[in-house]
Amino acid sequence: MASFLAFKLVACVVVMCMVVGAPIAEAAITCGQVSSSLGPCIPYLRTGTGAVPPACCSGVKTLAGVATTTPDRQQACKCLKSTAASISGFNYNAASGLPGKCGISIPYKLSPTTNCDSVK
Repeated sequence: MASFLAFKLVACVVVMCMVVGAPIAEAAITCGQVSSSLGPCIPYLRTGTGAVPPACCSGVKTLAGVATTTPDRQQACKCLKSTAASISGFNYNAASGLPGKCGISIPYKLSPTTNCDSVK
């Protein structure tokens, strides 16, 4: 159960990291990639307290580097929203602040109301 919740939380963090890049026709990123990269972020994203684990920031940076096309960022967004919605106690404020804490800038906020189809 903890692994499944970690997978879902990881997906949410990816949305924050996927906004920069040029459009391409098909998404190459999968929800599995998003979840596995952001798994180390789950404990932080539930509480929003303490230091962000280095492995979490590493995963966030990796996903930001992989999701360079519009379809990839939109897919990552969808994966993250779905995962966040299924994690009990998910802290959207912590998720929104995660990119900055990891030294990455993204132009949108992770939120249950984010329209992933408008992510560029």
